[in-house]
Amino acid sequence: MKVVSKMNIQEYQGVYVFVQQVDGKVAGVSHELLGKGKELAQKMGTQVTAVLLGSGVAGLAGDLASYGADRIVLVDNPDLKLYSTRPYAYAMCSVIEKYKPAVVLYGATAIGRDLAPRVAARIRTGLTADCTKLDVADDGTKNLQMTRPAFGGNIMATIICPDYRPQMATVRPGVMQKIKPVAGAKAPVEKLDVVIPESEKDVQILDVVRKESHKMDIQDAKVLVSGGRGMGKPENFKLLEGLAKALGGTVSSSRAAVDAGWVEKDLQVGQTGKTVRPNLYLACGISGAIQHLAGMEESDVILAINKDEGAPIFEVADYGVVGDALKIVPILTEKVKAAIAARNK
Repeated sequence: MKVVSKMNIQEYQGVYVFVQQVDGKVAGVSHELLGKGKELAQKMGTQVTAVLLGSGVAGLAGDLASYGADRIVLVDNPDLKLYSTRPYAYAMCSVIEKYKPAVVLYGATAIGRDLAPRVAARIRTGLTADCTKLDVADDGTKNLQMTRPAFGGNIMATIICPDYRPQMATVRPGVMQKIKPVAGAKAPVEKLDVVIPESEKDVQILDVVRKESHKMDIQDAKVLVSGGRGMGKPENFKLLEGLAKALGGTVSSSRAAVDAGWVEKDLQVGQTGKTVRPNLYLACGISGAIQHLAGMEESDVILAINKDEGAPIFEVADYGVVGDALKIVPILTEKVKAAIAARNK
C-alpha cells in the first residue's frame, strides 16, 4: 500500500490576488479583492500579494500598490497578452508552486470563473465559487471562511478547506468595497520568468470582436432605477430610463424582467446577476425575492415602489411607496426635474 504524506500546510503563507486586466486596465473586482485581501492578511499576520499576468503590464504596479498590494508578482510574457485558459492556468500554477500562498482569490467574472477551477484541478486543491463574504477563523487555524449562497439563495453556506493549500475562492464583483486608493503608494515587484510550453498553446486567437456599449455598467452607477415584473411590459422601461436620466443614474432590473426578454442580461441585479452598491437604489415593481435582495441590499438608500404592501422588498427598503409604479414613476420624474431646475436657478 502506498502511503501519501499529508500536505504541510504550514509551508503556505500569504494572501494572493489574481489581477484581472484587459488591455492594460485592471478590473474593478481586482481592486476590491486587494482591499479585502489586505484585511484578511492582517488577521493572518501576513501580506497581500498581487499576481499580475500579461504582456507589457509592468506599468500597473503603482495602481495595484495604491489599492493595497504589499508586493507584486509579475509574469510578463507575450503569450499572456490576451487571455487564454491554458497559458494563464500554467502561469498561475507556476506562481503558486514557487511561492506557496495560503490563500488565492479571483474575481467571479467570466475570466475568473474559467481560470480558477482549472488551476484548482491542476494543483489539487479546493475552490469555493461565487463567494459573498470572506473571513478568517478565530480558532487558531487561520482557515479562510468562504461564504456563498446555496440552495437557490435560501441559505448561506460557510466553507473551509482545512487540509489543502492554497485555499481558493472566486468572489462576486461588487460585494467587497474598494479601499480609498493611497496616492504615491509603492510595492516591490518580483518578476517571475515563465516559459509557456507549446503543449499549452492549443488555442490560437485570430481576432477579438468587441461589443461596443455606451451604457453605464450598473456596478459603477451611483443611482440605479430598477424594474421588475410589475412594470408590465418592456415598453414601460422607458419610464425608468426617464427617471434614471433625471437622477444621473442608469436602469437595472430583476431576473423576472430579464427572463421575460424585456431587458438585457447585463442589467440584472441579484444572485444570478450582478451585485451592486449604489448610493440610491429605486426598486420599481419588484417584489423582492431573496435572490434579488442578495444583489442590492447593501445599497446606501433603498426606495421601493410596489402595489403589494406585503412585498418582501419593503423589509429592506429605507423608504416605501405602496402604489402602481406605472403611475408613480412619471410623477416622481417630473418632481425630480422640477427640484433640479429650481436648485440650478
